Amino acid sequence: MFVGICQLGLILPEGRSLKDKRSVVKSIRERLRHRFNISIAEVGQHDALRRAEIGFAAVSNETVYLESLIDKIINYIESDGRVEINTIDREIHKNGC
Repeated sequence: MFVGICQLGLILPEGRSLKDKRSVVKSIRERLRHRFNISIAEVGQHDALRRAEIGFAAVSNETVYLESLIDKIINYIESDGRVEINTIDREIHKNGC
């Protein structure tokens, strides 16, 4: 079993308030959760007006699938005009039981 994890730093150039920021981040989280069946959360920059950090994870028996899935998720976020990706930290771990 392999676990793919990724942490993304986001910039919200149009952020006017924390309420607006949370609305955008929540919308992105929910769409990604339903579209890609991943576990996802906002993991940092909670009080920053124009920055956010999200982390997500997926499990598979193939590393190729996880690499492809992470690439698709990053491309999906990049196509959303409300945010820009600032940093990407991705890893795939083999979980031996």
